[in-house]
Amino acid sequence: MRIEISEKNCKASEKLIGVVEKKAARLNKYFDDDAVCSVYLKQENKFFKTEITIYYKGNMVRAEVSGDNFYDNIDAVLPKIEKQIYKHKSKLESKLKKDAFTEKQIFFQEEDIAESKLVKTKTFQLSPMTTEEAVEQLDLLGHAFYVFQDAATREVRVVYLREGGDVGLLIPKKA
Repeated sequence: MRIEISEKNCKASEKLIGVVEKKAARLNKYFDDDAVCSVYLKQENKFFKTEITIYYKGNMVRAEVSGDNFYDNIDAVLPKIEKQIYKHKSKLESKLKKDAFTEKQIFFQEEDIAESKLVKTKTFQLSPMTTEEAVEQLDLLGHAFYVFQDAATREVRVVYLREGGDVGLLIPKKA
């Protein structure tokens, strides 16, 4: 697994880079050499945000944490990634290393994994509108996301509330 580290609004010391590489390398037990582990270190005011995204065979696993320093963050984000891997173990098993789940050294307690299930289905009318109008609807409804039809292109779009209060726009791309 290749590890890539990028920084924003901060400069990682050689010691921090070494710690991040060493700890992220422990995830090698799940992934082949063609996987890429992207570690993103970002300072936001007095908080430090650490994101890890692992890209492998057309899939990805992602987790992020915020805290007082990057050293504690790396210790907190690795169990989150591993929980996701274990939670979706049956779906991922064919894409991970053959012996990925035989090693017992894990970062979390297996009983901490909660099963997710579909409990509600909603149907709604897609309304053609501009992105600005969709952002207004997002604010009015108080939801974390809002699905709409772009008035100009007639394509489906999603605006969503990002951490920190900003708004993001998702534009689906056909495969």
